[in-house]
This record gives sequence, structure tokens and C-alpha cells, in this order.
Amino acid sequence: MVARSGLRQRIVVGLLGYAVLLTAAVLVHGFVVNEQAEQLVWQSLLGSELDHFIERSEADREYRWTDTETLKLFDGSVPGRLPASLRGLAPGVHDDVDVDGGVRVVLVRDVNGRRLALALDIAELEQRETDLALTVLGSATVVIALLAIAIAWGVGFLVRPLSEMAQRIGSLRPDRAGERIEVAESASAELVVIADALNNYLQRNEHFVERERAFIDSASHELRTPIAVIAGATELALGQPGVPAAARNQLARIQRTARDVEHLISLLLVLAKDPARLASVSEPVALDQLLPEIVEDHRHLTRGKDLALVVDALPPSEIVAPLPIVQAAIGNLLRNAIENSDRGEIRIRLEPGATVVIEDPGHGMTPEEISAIYAQVARGGGDRGGGGIGLDLIARLCEHLAWKLDIVSHAGRGTTTTLELRGRP
Repeated sequence: MVARSGLRQRIVVGLLGYAVLLTAAVLVHGFVVNEQAEQLVWQSLLGSELDHFIERSEADREYRWTDTETLKLFDGSVPGRLPASLRGLAPGVHDDVDVDGGVRVVLVRDVNGRRLALALDIAELEQRETDLALTVLGSATVVIALLAIAIAWGVGFLVRPLSEMAQRIGSLRPDRAGERIEVAESASAELVVIADALNNYLQRNEHFVERERAFIDSASHELRTPIAVIAGATELALGQPGVPAAARNQLARIQRTARDVEHLISLLLVLAKDPARLASVSEPVALDQLLPEIVEDHRHLTRGKDLALVVDALPPSEIVAPLPIVQAAIGNLLRNAIENSDRGEIRIRLEPGATVVIEDPGHGMTPEEISAIYAQVARGGGDRGGGGIGLDLIARLCEHLAWKLDIVSHAGRGTTTTLELRGRP
């Protein structure tokens, strides 16, 4: 299953990414503007100084420039006066130029064939600029961190109603009727629309399930009468003297089939009922007394096979459940074990917790075949194979009654089927 991030996380990441990009854009813009402003400042400052020197020099031939600690004038007309780093510079302002081992901003100007270069030491200014940049960067980091906290809290506050609704939707159970999603009066219009749509769907689905259950219940009751007639007529026919052996075998087969269909009808009736309403058709069932009867009813299926049914010690165990359904469930698991075994012993035992265990030495099932049984249940369908009700319907019955069916099998080495009957009454 693909791991999906929550809506809150996505919004927080998106807003935080936007804040980071916006902060970066502001910092870059500030840096560009600062560089342009510096160029204008240097142009104005150095230009005014150089203009003043030129004016004084033209007015007074004896005037000489006096260097200071931060400002130096280099005259190209004086041999050796112009440093090598300034000789190749074009006229204009040049920033971050290495002059005499220091970082300087230089204004280069050609005056009457004479190159003049006025250099300003900006090492201290550069250091202050670096400190300021680090301060701004640190402040931006702190602001982003505070924004992340504020965004996480704000988004969590805004998304909380939706998260709570998602949790309520996730807690819905299909076996509980009348469940609805409630929203607070302060809920947003979007949440109300979602809740109303989901509640409408739940109501329509309940009506559909009720119609299906009513149909199954009605059809199952209608089928009971002809099945009872068939079973009764078969029993009378078997009681008549002089019935040929071949006909008696066929009549016995009809009788067994009628009983299987009767079990199937009982199972469908249970599946059609709400699990919470099964108490009316449930009764105390002593498993330690019922198991031997079920084994005896199925012993005839071992005829023609080198197969023995062995019942281990049965400790007292009682459950409350529909008796025909318990008989059908255990009987069909035993039938499946007999049909898939040719020789050896099928052992039936009763463990604590109303758990029936059937071990057969049969052909076994592959993991894919076992998975197919549960897959059929998950899809709500599947074909029955062999006689009886079939493992897929038994598995669905267990799911409906909260019983637990576990199948452990190895191809060619037999199968162990465990049916835990502790569940809903």
C-alpha cells in the first residue's frame, strides 16, 4: 500500500516552501539593490573628490593631493605611481579591487591623456557589510522557523475538522445500521456538503441491504416447504419394504442432498439477518455432545476409502448459536476433509475456547488456493466446488458471526482446519 502524506502536511510544506522562496527572493532583491546603491554612492563620493582635485590642480599648478588612510590618488603621469592592478581598468567605478594588499573601490578617469585613479579603502565597510548580511540571513532563518511553527499551528487548526471527519468515516462499520456522520454547527459549508452526501449514501446503502436481506429471507422460507416435502417423501420411500438396493441408494442420496440444501437455506437465513438480531434463533449448543453426532452423520462418506474418523477427548464446551448453522459449518469442514483424503486418519478434537480442530492427511492446498478462498469472501462471491456448502460460504458465515476460521495446509501433506466459535451470539 502506498504511503500517503496528510493534507495538513502537504499544506504546511507548500506554505513553508512559498515562505522560503519569498524570503530568498527578498534577500536576492535586497542584495542587487544594495550593489546598485553602492555603485551610485561610490560614483558620487569618488567623483566629487576627483572633480575637486582636478579643479584645484587647474587653478593652482602647485597644488598637490595628500593621501589619507582610506583615500589614495594614483597619477598615471608619474612613472611607477600607477599600480599594475589599475593599469588595465577601463574608465569608471570598479569595486573590490586589490590595491597594495587591500580591498578598495577605484574610480578611473582619463583627463587630457593623463590617467587618474582615486582608490577608497573599503575593507572595514566590507566587513560591516558581511556582518550585516549574516545578521539578515540569521534573522531570515529565525523568521522562517517562526513562520513554520505558525503555519503548522494554523493549518492544523483549520484542517482539524476535516481530520476528525476522516477519522469518523474510518470508524464506520458496515455491520452497524444507523451510523451517520455528525458535524458541528460551526462546520464549514464544504464539510456539511461532504457529511450530507455520505449520510445520504449510507442511508441508501442500508435500504439496499435491507431489501436484499428481505428477499433472501423470503426466498429461503419459500424453499423450505418443497425441501421438507422432498425429505419427507424420501424418508417414507426408504421405509417401504422391498425397495431395490439401487433405488435405495438413490433415495438415500436424495435425502442427503435435501439435508444439505436445508443446511444451505439455514445458512442463507443467518446471513440475511443482522448479526445483532440472531439471538432470537440462537440456543445453547453443547459442542462436546454435538461433535460425535456430526462425525457419525458423515462416516458413510468414508466408505470405499482406507480412511478412519478419530474423535479425540472432548472437554465440555457450550456456545450460544443457531444449531443448524453450527452443524452445517462443522459438517462441511469435515466433508471437505473426507473428500480430499484417500487414506489415513482424520482427527477431530475440541480445544478450549469452543475451538474445533480437524486434521486430515489429504492432498492439502497450496497457499494460492487458500488465498483464493479468502479472496472470494472479500469479493463477496465465489463458486462452490464439491458437495456441501463450500469453504467460501463457510468463511463468509464466520465473518458474519465473528467466528474465526484458519486453514493451514501444505500441498500433498494434508490440512489443519481450525474453527473458533466464540463470537457474536
